[in-house]
Amino acid sequence: MAGSSLRKNKRRAMSDINVVPYIDVMLVLLVIFMVTAPMVNPGVVNLPTVGGAKVQSLPPVFLTIDANENVIVKKDGDPTQTLNKFELGAFARSQAEKSADQPIVIAADKSIKYETVMEVMSKLKENGVKRVGLAVKTQ
Repeated sequence: MAGSSLRKNKRRAMSDINVVPYIDVMLVLLVIFMVTAPMVNPGVVNLPTVGGAKVQSLPPVFLTIDANENVIVKKDGDPTQTLNKFELGAFARSQAEKSADQPIVIAADKSIKYETVMEVMSKLKENGVKRVGLAVKTQ
């Protein structure tokens, strides 16, 4: 009995969790997802077709803002009138009353401030024009 009292083998309870196996599993899953992600087709949408519907595309009206901040209206490629900032609202209202879906494209000179172009766009939107775009020059 004396020998057993000298040998006190107390086992300690393990209080921390060994996370190494979990990290290994996570890394394997990560590699699997990284390999399979490029192979997955990102959802192809089959859109319905409409038979007999005609697309009515109105030719756009171009508003050119020159270096003096005058707005030149071009319909069908021909300049029709020159507007200042105060006349632009009345022009936009008349365009919206004729056809609200007719696109208006703004082409501004490179030296014009961005603020001026945004003012013209906001005037058009305030007065009922739905489709406003910007023209750019390709390189």
